[in-house]
Amino acid sequence: MTIRARAVAAILASMTVSVTASVTTSCSAPQPADQKLPPVNPRATSLREGFGTMERLVEAAKKEGTLTVVGLARNWVGYGEIIDRFSDKYGIKVVSTLPDASSQQQIDAATRLSGAKDAPDVFDLGLGVAVANAKRFAPYRVSGWTDIPDTLKDPKGLWFAAYGGYMSIGYDPRKLPAPASYAALLRPGAQVALPGDPRRMASAFSGVMAASLREGQPDAARGVDLFSRLKKGGMLARPAQATAVLDWDFMNSAAAARDQKSWQVTIPRGEVLASYYLQAVNAEAPHPAAARLWMEFLLSDEGQNLFLKAYARPARMEAMEMRGTVDRDAAARLPAVSGTPVVLTIPQQDKARTYLKTHWTQIAGG
Repeated sequence: MTIRARAVAAILASMTVSVTASVTTSCSAPQPADQKLPPVNPRATSLREGFGTMERLVEAAKKEGTLTVVGLARNWVGYGEIIDRFSDKYGIKVVSTLPDASSQQQIDAATRLSGAKDAPDVFDLGLGVAVANAKRFAPYRVSGWTDIPDTLKDPKGLWFAAYGGYMSIGYDPRKLPAPASYAALLRPGAQVALPGDPRRMASAFSGVMAASLREGQPDAARGVDLFSRLKKGGMLARPAQATAVLDWDFMNSAAAARDQKSWQVTIPRGEVLASYYLQAVNAEAPHPAAARLWMEFLLSDEGQNLFLKAYARPARMEAMEMRGTVDRDAAARLPAVSGTPVVLTIPQQDKARTYLKTHWTQIAGG
């Protein structure tokens, strides 16, 4: 079993969905000349079922002319370049709304705009929100469906991962030696930051939980204790003033790429917390064909390599490595990982969030 497969093996443990056999839906092969193509169905569950060929999907999406996305900041995992590339390649206008919206705020926006022409067509969500709102999504299996690990996709096609990352420590090497562990941040002169409030921000929550790992087991109390000790020692700071920031490796790696002299990134050995972001099509998407074309693009080799270029870890990376289609230069720039990555189950997340609601006030001061 590969590191990636072991890393994500816990995702579905918290779900009641029964796992069915994966269905091969690859549509990359051309249709036989004598085979009658199906009628175009923009709300179909696969490329083969609804369009027959990629060309017909592109044609249907171009007729719609627009794709509305929500919660996709341009500086997040290369989405600026991804949106521009998609728009230029297919001649489809991409309307980006609420770029800083959280997963739940994306769902709230879709609820508020239900039936409206400017409702979001697609979502980019954390696991908990995706599972809780699965009934809102239209099933769709992209052409690369079989390349996505089974534990990173809903068996019905309601959601599937496109990219992910590992929690990391970004640090200023001029002021701090490379931390061998999260506990190593407890040193005089260190100024440590999270990217936000862990009670509200997913990456900050994951920073606390990465610091809580012991032999692969999370314990929110351990994470809160570390940050409480940092607080008492006067070592908690805002990100702009910090000598070390706990954040996803794709964020810290992007910062390091801008100035390696003042910023580097490390993932502590044996304390590896992983998380993947899930894609879903809005069941009420005003532009259903464009939504499905967007999914095909994100999971294509081109789209996956654009995530990789921005230091995110593509969901199809293992299959792409086997086929030789991965961007090897981009892959070589990812931070080294030692140890089996841990993915929090939904019950573990819920338990930890409940603990933080009660105990983080001693650190935040309210």
